[in-house]
Amino acid sequence: MVSLRLVSLVLISAVWLSACSGQPQQKEHYFTGQTMGTTYNVKFVSSQDIDALALQQKIDQRLIDINQMMSTYIADSELSMFNQAPSLTPFTLSPDTAFVVAEALRLGKMSGNALDVTVGPLVNLWGFGPTKRPETIPSDTQIATAKALSGLDKLVLDGVVLTKSTDGLYLDLSTIAKGYGVDAIAELLIDRKLNNFLVEIGGEMRVAGTKLNGETWRIAIEKPVTESRAVQKIISVGDNAVATSGDYRNYYEDDGIRYSHLIDPNTGYPIQHNTVSATVVHSSSMTADGLATAMMVLSAKDAQALAEIHDIALLLIVKDDDKFVEYQSPAFTQMVTIIN
Repeated sequence: MVSLRLVSLVLISAVWLSACSGQPQQKEHYFTGQTMGTTYNVKFVSSQDIDALALQQKIDQRLIDINQMMSTYIADSELSMFNQAPSLTPFTLSPDTAFVVAEALRLGKMSGNALDVTVGPLVNLWGFGPTKRPETIPSDTQIATAKALSGLDKLVLDGVVLTKSTDGLYLDLSTIAKGYGVDAIAELLIDRKLNNFLVEIGGEMRVAGTKLNGETWRIAIEKPVTESRAVQKIISVGDNAVATSGDYRNYYEDDGIRYSHLIDPNTGYPIQHNTVSATVVHSSSMTADGLATAMMVLSAKDAQALAEIHDIALLLIVKDDDKFVEYQSPAFTQMVTIIN
């Protein structure tokens, strides 16, 4: 049997040799701040000598720039200027905004318009945009009028030039802009050879490498219940992004009817099916963000079919009476490790 004294001497020697080797020590760094009407969190592990203040200033400035391009709450943002411009007038976008619009159009087409970044008039009509909850439920005429102002077919993107065919069309990239912000910060870290990180904006997340203790990053998927905060599942996703969309918190009731904040662009009405949560894992947070919303708008059957056709890593949670039923797509099972 090896004595405790010998073990102690070995450990002391190992620590002394490590200190004398001149190898820099790994440290965890953590930043947080405000952006896009929510918060951001950045954690990364590095042995580099980091100027933390300068790096956070870079992160903050990048997010400020993205907001100035894509926010609908900033009156002179690039997106607001496009929304105010007359129809049939070519509008030159920044490369960043054009990239996000192109992905929004691609995902919209892929999902049969379940993701529609022009659905703003309908969202506002139902009281889930900047306007307040309506005093009365919208009429069929009001819904038809709002639908006439929306539709991806009313947008044409040619390179960085975007044109709309209808006055009053309202382009809103909020369904994927936070995800794009996550990707932008992740790429900023990667450019600085910081390859062990977690970036999160308003619940949209992307991770790479490992934590300080050498373990992979673990991500909790929330149980889709309104009365408490609980964990449905803990997962590890490798070097990927995770986005979850659900309708179990943002809704209102009128005469016993529940109205979700998720509007089906094809009907003009809030979704009524029993899918309560959709989680997508993808290399891009922007793409995961948009797909998670699309999967929530689609019926469970259509979401599963879309995931299997396009090899999308999807975890769907459906309410069946008083219990939750999970669906994991083949791509989800292959990409994701279930921790608990």
